[in-house]
Amino acid sequence: MTSEVVHVEIPGNRDDVLKILKRTGISGVPVVKNKKIVGIITRKDLLRKPEETQLGLLMTAKPISIAPDADIREAARLLVNNHIRRLPVVEDGHLLGLLSVSDLIHALAQMKIKEEIKTTYTSNTFALWEETPLPVVGRVMEISGVDAIPILDEENVLKGIISERDLIRNSTIEDSVGVSDFSNGTDDDEWTWESIRDNHTISFGISKVQLPNRPVKLAMVKNVVAVPYNAEVSECALKMRRARVDQLPVINGDKRLVAMLYDRELIRAICMEGSE
Repeated sequence: MTSEVVHVEIPGNRDDVLKILKRTGISGVPVVKNKKIVGIITRKDLLRKPEETQLGLLMTAKPISIAPDADIREAARLLVNNHIRRLPVVEDGHLLGLLSVSDLIHALAQMKIKEEIKTTYTSNTFALWEETPLPVVGRVMEISGVDAIPILDEENVLKGIISERDLIRNSTIEDSVGVSDFSNGTDDDEWTWESIRDNHTISFGISKVQLPNRPVKLAMVKNVVAVPYNAEVSECALKMRRARVDQLPVINGDKRLVAMLYDRELIRAICMEGSE
C-alpha cells in the first residue's frame, strides 16, 4: 500500500481536489473527517457533477476498505468484483494507507506470469476521430463508462490515447451567474404582497468544471505504448508500470487497433493465481 496518502478533509472545497488531481495525476483521494475516512472522491465524480462544489455531495460515502493484514488476492478480488480502482487500508476507522490498481500492477509485474493476454484480459473497444471536441469526448467517456479512448486519424491509424487524467489536466473552473425567476405569470395588482412574492427573482453563482472546446488531438497522449495479443501478463504489467499508464492498446500484425487492455482487467490474473 501507499502509506503517505494524499487526502482532503470535510469541510473542504472541490477546487482543492481538482488542484490535487491535476498536480499529482492520481485518480482519486480519500475524504477524512475527524481523522476517520468517510468517503472517496474520484476524477469521475468531478466530471460527472461539474457544477457541484460540496465534497459531501461529490464523494462516494462509506467506501469499501480492507484491513492492513489482508492478502493481496483478497484485495484484487475486491477491486475487480466492485469495479473500483482504490481500497483504503483502514484499522478502527482510521486511514493507514491506500491500495490502488496501480499498486497491484506493480506487484503483478514482479510475479513473472507467462500467460498470454489474448482474449482473457482484453476488452472490446471503440475509437474517436482526432478532431473530436473535448466536451464531446468527455460526454462519450461518461456515457460509455470507459476510462480511456483510442484516437484515430482520417486514415484509421492509431494516433493517441485520451484518458480521464488528460481531461482533468485540460479542465478549468468556469464561474458564471444564474438567475431564477419565481414569477407565476399572474395579473395581480403589482402593489400587492402576493404580486411582489410571485414576481421575485434571485441571482446565484455557478462554478463549473469546464472542458475547452478544442480538438482531442491537442490533449491526447501521442506516444502510445501498444502490445500484441500474444503479450504475456507480467510483461504487460511492466509496460504499464514503466509508461505510467492505466491501459494499453492491443494491435494485430498490421498494427491496427483491435482491443484494449485495462489495468483493472489485468489484475484478475492475481485472483486466478490465488485459485490455482
